[in-house]
Amino acid sequence: MSEEAPSGIDTSRPSIARSYDYFLGGKDNYAVDREMAEAALRIAPEGRGSALTNRAFLRRAVRHLAAEAGVDQFLDLGSGLPTQGNVHEVAQAVNPAARVVYVDNDPIVLAHGRALLTHNDTTRVLQADVRDPEGILARAKDFLDFTRPVGLLLFGILHHLDDDEDPAGVLAVLRGTLAPGSHVAISHFHDPGDAHPEASRVAREGEKVFNATLGTGRWRTREEILAFVDGLEVLEPGLVPLAEWRPDPGDPILEQGATYHAFAGIVARKPL
Repeated sequence: MSEEAPSGIDTSRPSIARSYDYFLGGKDNYAVDREMAEAALRIAPEGRGSALTNRAFLRRAVRHLAAEAGVDQFLDLGSGLPTQGNVHEVAQAVNPAARVVYVDNDPIVLAHGRALLTHNDTTRVLQADVRDPEGILARAKDFLDFTRPVGLLLFGILHHLDDDEDPAGVLAVLRGTLAPGSHVAISHFHDPGDAHPEASRVAREGEKVFNATLGTGRWRTREEILAFVDGLEVLEPGLVPLAEWRPDPGDPILEQGATYHAFAGIVARKPL
């Protein structure tokens, strides 16, 4: 794509959404995003495979919620740029009336999302920051019914909140609004510690790169990630490497190296 950015798009600093787009092979990114992504790939060459595996996990989790759990409305935080297999496409393939609200703080996501959804009356895109859960909920309530179950999706976003930004508090606000029968799906950078020393080394190095370039990035332990769903009913198989969460034939297969163990996923249900 041309390096000339639309008005309001800052290309002097890398963007999480645009860098992730580059990992997925997209074209909506700039030199600064590619430089950051390539720095990460030098540490974890399987990183691009991890991004693809994350998208596959998203599709499986959303399909399960729509088809098996009967969830027909979704709030996708840190949604990123549109790509193949978006949440609304997966959910609406099961239930054409399913409602989806995408939320991202990058203005380029808003522009592309609105263009994609011009003729979709059951999907909305909001430009907002996950650090303002009350503001997000106030706006989302105009479109979603929080007296009924909602699928709260946090794919690759909580690890971009540092500890001093209180990700547990953010999630507590969001969870507190959810009706019984709602589900929370999370994918998160994972530091497995002594269980997988090489993955732990990659996690620490990746954290340095992300913080030096994006200014954000926190690899958390198993216990720290599980704390986000404390009090919820965790669906089988629990917190696992993304490729192990109810895999489908034909899903991307990530070699069980360091990056395989450094990105984990979990889905949990709010009890009735």
